Amino acid sequence: MKPNTSLLLRQGLLTLFVVSVALIAYDRLVLRPALVIGVVDVADVYRAKEAEFTQILTKASSEEDRQKALFMARSFAQRLPLALEELPHECNCLVVLKAAVAGPTPNTVDLTAALRRKVSAP
Repeated sequence: MKPNTSLLLRQGLLTLFVVSVALIAYDRLVLRPALVIGVVDVADVYRAKEAEFTQILTKASSEEDRQKALFMARSFAQRLPLALEELPHECNCLVVLKAAVAGPTPNTVDLTAALRRKVSAP
């Protein structure tokens, strides 16, 4: 039997289409997010908050002001780990400490400002 050329052409085009869609989906959903690395300077955020709390405590004139500053510090200590857990899900990337990266790359995204916003939110 002689194969139908039109049928083979249609099957070949369908196969080419399915493979192309699969490769595009793999590139967009798996490969590109894996190439992005988010860096965060936790030490800088911590030092800034520490300086803020120290300033509030030194200017505090009453016990109520001191308690308010301690509540802010406690709140920061609770929000920091949660914010660090949320960052990889939001950027859909691997998040590492800025000190662990030898040098920036085109695929490196600095998430320190996002971390500051998260821990500063009430």
